[in-house]
Formats: sequence, structure tokens, C-alpha cells
Amino acid sequence: MERRRPTTETGAASGLLPGIERALGAGDATRRGGSGWTRLTLRLAGSGLTVDVVADTQRPPRGIAYLLPGGGLNFAADFFTPGGPDDHNLAHLLRRQGMLVVGVTPREDAATAAEITAARGLAAHRRDLAGVVRALDSVRELPYAYAGHSAGAALALDAASHDGSPRLRRVLVLDTTGPYTGEMALRAAAMRDAYAEQLAQGAYATDLGLAALIARAVADPAGPSAAPWPPDPALRFTHAGLAHFALIRTAALPGPANWIYARGHAAGEYAFGATPAEDRFALAHTPLATWHAATAALGSGLVPTALMRDLAAIWAGDGKIYRIAWDRIRAEVVWVNTALGRGDRPHGADLIRAAGNDRVTFTVVPGYGHGDAVWSRTAAADVWSSF
Repeated sequence: MERRRPTTETGAASGLLPGIERALGAGDATRRGGSGWTRLTLRLAGSGLTVDVVADTQRPPRGIAYLLPGGGLNFAADFFTPGGPDDHNLAHLLRRQGMLVVGVTPREDAATAAEITAARGLAAHRRDLAGVVRALDSVRELPYAYAGHSAGAALALDAASHDGSPRLRRVLVLDTTGPYTGEMALRAAAMRDAYAEQLAQGAYATDLGLAALIARAVADPAGPSAAPWPPDPALRFTHAGLAHFALIRTAALPGPANWIYARGHAAGEYAFGATPAEDRFALAHTPLATWHAATAALGSGLVPTALMRDLAAIWAGDGKIYRIAWDRIRAEVVWVNTALGRGDRPHGADLIRAAGNDRVTFTVVPGYGHGDAVWSRTAAADVWSSF
């Protein structure tokens, strides 16, 4: 059920959500809910940000979890996508733990490519998040955590390095990396330079194309795609084959950023047949229907070039273009990577520990891909249990 600007609220959310709406200066608001919970979606006038607030209607929150989606994603796609029974998503898990869930969707989700500028780097995203935190502080001062996935996890770490509040208690990191070392750092530097060149040429955003790729796989699975089939480049993947190959073997695809994955976005198996129509493939943890639900919830799907440049600079260990002040992260850090996604790359966590913060854990979940960390039907037991 959905309704616009309700006049009443029940239970523990009474008074809290209207206060948040006023503090954020929302230009538009919608409400939906279910058994024991309500979700307020605010589109902020002037900024282009979308803020989702998921509240328990039976009990007051003991804290706030700010959820920060990955690059090209939004709160609905990354953290509120249906994946199984009993409201199976990370937002509801944290709500059931007593948290007020606040999803901060970046401006680019509601923007056109022409509206994204060279200024939309990681620092701009951090400032937007800080504005939301200040607004909610004015309503109710509660302990809080930053929780992010992929690029959102880098934002969570960066925000924590600039946030000295004693009420910042935890940083929850899902599948990202700090600086690489050795050859990987050199590849990150080349990636940084490639994105810097794109910015110099006036290319300020890119569409990763995942939503369209999966939509074609669902609508016309047997149809021929435009992508050459590796065993015989004169032939073409089917739409379903290409979508599964791109999810399972992301690292094998061309593109400036696909090499950052140990294997892929999703765990699964792909075997070539005698023809593209005879390829055999299967996803291990997250059904294609869930990937479709997630990507169908996207807005623009655009990723700012400046954001990618800054992330690459972090991975390269480049302190000139952009760096995270690892030594200033004093909150507890719970860092969970996937073996097939961003892999066993603990150097960022090691840098936080080396600066004297001993409340840092780094875990790698075997057999999971990058997106499985948030969308797998078994993620609650295998991944989120660390939180």
C-alpha cells in the first residue's frame, strides 16, 4: 500500500517521521508499509537526494543505520529489494535489530547525464551524507552507524574518517577495498588516469548498463545479443547467456573497472556449448529474478566519472587525487568481503588497525559474488550475521 503524506502515524514512529521530514525540507514524500514497519521516501527539494526512512512501528529506535548504496544503485535496489520471505533484505534486518534505517540515495540516481558535473566526486557524496546526518541529529540524537556496499562502503569509511562524533559507533563495510599493493595498485593508477582523461574530455558520467542487460535477458532470453561469443566471435551470445556470463565472469569482461573483481558480481557456473543456445549456466545464490527486481528499481543507473576517479585513486594509494584518512577512523569497523567479488584484500582494514584502532574485523565469505552479499537468499546467515 502506498499513500502520499499521511496525516497519522502509529506506534513508535509517531512524531519521529514527521520531524525528520520537516528537518530535511522534503519537497515530496511517499509512504508505504507492512506488518510492524513503515517506510517514508523523501525527495529533497533542491539537492536531488532521495532519503528513505524505514522505522519499526512497535518500538522506538535505539540507534540509526545510514545505508549507502553502491555506484549506480539506490537504496531500493541495494538494500530493500525483495529476495525471499519475511521482508528479507538488509534494511529490515537492521530495523529488527532496533535501528532506524536511513537510506541515502545519491543525487545522480535522479539526474540525467547532462546534470552530472565534474564536481560529483567522493567528497561531494560525503558532504551530502553529512547534511542528512545533521538534519536527523536536530530531530533526535541517537548513536549511529554508517553501512555501505561497494562504492557506498568506501563512502562509509571516508565519512567515518571525517566524523568525530562520539555517537558514531560502527562502520559496516560490505565488499570494497582500500589501497591495493603491487601490480593491482599500478592497475588502479592506470584506471585513475583513464577516468581523469574522461573528465578532461567532458565525459562526466557513465551508465554501467546492467539494468538493460538483465531486462533483455528476462524479456527475450533466447534472442541474439550484440556481444561476440568467445568460442566463435562470428556468433553472438543469447541475451540470457550474456547476462549470466557478465554476472558470473565479470573479471573476464573488457572495461576499465571489471578487473577489480576476483571473479564476478554473482556466484555461479557457466559452460559453453556447441552453440550459444546450448550454453549452460546457473546462478548459485541470487536468482536472476532478484537481479531483475533490483535493477528495475534503479533511477538513472549513472555513475559519476569523478566518483570513479576518486575510488581508483584510493585503490592506487594516491594521496594527491584522493585518499581516505585511515588513521582517523576511530569507530568499530566490521568489514565483510566476498571471495568472488572484491576478494581477500584486507589492506584498508590493516591501515585502520595500524593507526591504533583495535576494533576492526575483516572477514571473507567464501563462494559469494559481489551482489550476492546483499541479494542472496542466504545472505542473512552467511553475510549479515557479522553485523
